[in-house]
Amino acid sequence: MKRERSKKYFWLQRLRILVQVSFFLLFFILFLQTHYPGEDYLKVTVERFFHFDPLLFLAASIASRTIFAALLLSLLTVAATLVFGRFFCGWICPLGTVHQFFSFIFKKTRLLRPPKDDRASLSSKYLVLFLVLAASLLTVNLVGYLDPFSFLYRSFAVFISPLLNLGLVQSGNLAYLLGLKSLGQTISQAAGNLALNSTFQNALVIGGLFLLAVLLNARKERFWCRYLCPAGALLGLFSRFNLFKLKIDPDKCINCHLCSTHCQTNARPYPAGEWRSSECIYCETCAAICPTAAISFPLSWQRERMQGVDLNRRRVLLTSLTGLVLAPIFRISPLRRRSNPALIRPPGALAEPEFLSRCVKCGECMKVCPTNALHPALAEAGPEGVWTPVLVPRIGYCEYYCSLCTQVCPTGAIRELSVEEKVTVKIGTAWVDKTRCLPYALGKSCIVCEEHCPVSPKAIQLIKVDTLTPGGVVATNLAPFVNVDACIGCGICENKCVVMDLPAIRVSSIGEHRSSHNRLVLPVVEEQGQ
Repeated sequence: MKRERSKKYFWLQRLRILVQVSFFLLFFILFLQTHYPGEDYLKVTVERFFHFDPLLFLAASIASRTIFAALLLSLLTVAATLVFGRFFCGWICPLGTVHQFFSFIFKKTRLLRPPKDDRASLSSKYLVLFLVLAASLLTVNLVGYLDPFSFLYRSFAVFISPLLNLGLVQSGNLAYLLGLKSLGQTISQAAGNLALNSTFQNALVIGGLFLLAVLLNARKERFWCRYLCPAGALLGLFSRFNLFKLKIDPDKCINCHLCSTHCQTNARPYPAGEWRSSECIYCETCAAICPTAAISFPLSWQRERMQGVDLNRRRVLLTSLTGLVLAPIFRISPLRRRSNPALIRPPGALAEPEFLSRCVKCGECMKVCPTNALHPALAEAGPEGVWTPVLVPRIGYCEYYCSLCTQVCPTGAIRELSVEEKVTVKIGTAWVDKTRCLPYALGKSCIVCEEHCPVSPKAIQLIKVDTLTPGGVVATNLAPFVNVDACIGCGICENKCVVMDLPAIRVSSIGEHRSSHNRLVLPVVEEQGQ
């Protein structure tokens, strides 16, 4: 029999690669555009990719009991999946493109050798999906940990971005050392234009998880897409009803197994009758490499059974119950009684319970912050709030005339504010530590915090204090005093404090506008004093 590959699917495969690269570049360009543009407001909706993610829409809506209008765009993804199958994972998803690229590299270097007949179960990602949705029923939003957009953007913002910044800075320094002044200036200007933040807490953990996800492709091609991705599982459930079904012409098939061996997601095109429609991402690889053009995707109105996915009622019920049991465990935290002083949320953040039910830990607000002030939380917000954004004044501060973080939240966890609204929002309160403040403790003059306070009239005022020095001399200096009613908790005073290790003035979350109980004096004490 004459062997002749299908030119149609060969070019479709090339088109798919071009589309993949284009969408990844679009994602990366929007990522780079998520920074201070020199104006008060962003002109581009940089978070638009997230709005087409049906998993974010479903989980965030269930957990928060509200629907964020922009996420309704994800219904277009669902509608397209019902027609064309799970093409979103194979043609559009930027994380899928990253995994496919590294799978290709690992195959070329022979670190990955696909088995000829892989019968491994693909149920795990569906169980992850049911666990996440079950937890959402109890208003615990776990979707941000494994959602592909959140995972990729968070990894890029917290891990890749500082690496790019470090690379540019070191390249510029090297160019100057080599006497290439013009090249050094060009690199320095590029680094300045990109405005990449250089430091993030928890970057090692988040970066390590990203590298682990990439390296797993050396074990199985597109390991994440096969076994972990809950968004792919959700689209797989809809994909069973699509209109284009794989068909193998028995007269042309030579039983070479090439299609199944090189299938990116183990959808098993061969043998006929074992094709897993819910796993097929329509990459067209099987049809393109078939030596006899035996594979095609004609129109078919028949619904496919879920092959290779063991979703019996017992497993689904057990997984859902696990999610329901885990949800309260995430809520076990002393923060339920008293707020953590370090839990300073971005301006515009909703009240903590509603904020946690909506936040998907994507890192958009962290990436856009021009002063590198927002960082992924670890213990500050309890188990439920890991990797949600918190303000860390020792690294950065909340710029007074900036509301960029409120403009990029994809789920409305941070309410959009105008600059005029933002400057009135109180996110915390500053406190002077008199045991470390130079005028109070050492009798030395220092008014740095007062000079930097942006509030008008200033929240940090100066008063005269007398300090007895070790030499027996009384030193009189101006010392800072915080007007707690005027302070908005921006953190610039703590950031600029000249006491290097533990600043002499520090910001606490107390007094934040979004909370009715995180106040200076407990309500019980106030009632007793009346």
